[in-house]
Amino acid sequence: MNQKSLLLEGLSDAIGFVAGALLGFWIGRLFDLNIFDAGYNNSSIFGIVLVGLGGGLGLQAARRWRNRARPGPEKTED
Repeated sequence: MNQKSLLLEGLSDAIGFVAGALLGFWIGRLFDLNIFDAGYNNSSIFGIVLVGLGGGLGLQAARRWRNRARPGPEKTED
């Protein structure tokens, strides 16, 4: 892999992860789940879980997008 494709891979992974984590955070806020509550109560734990799930799903979506955009037989599963 050349440096340009590595940079694209890293940037797309980071953007997908952050976008998914932010989406999970705002969905949690809609359901009044605050990850910044004092202590670890059910609200903050479920909010943290949503942020983690959102980040992971965003990362997977970015990788699927990148593999779909890649031409030719060099497609690989991440």
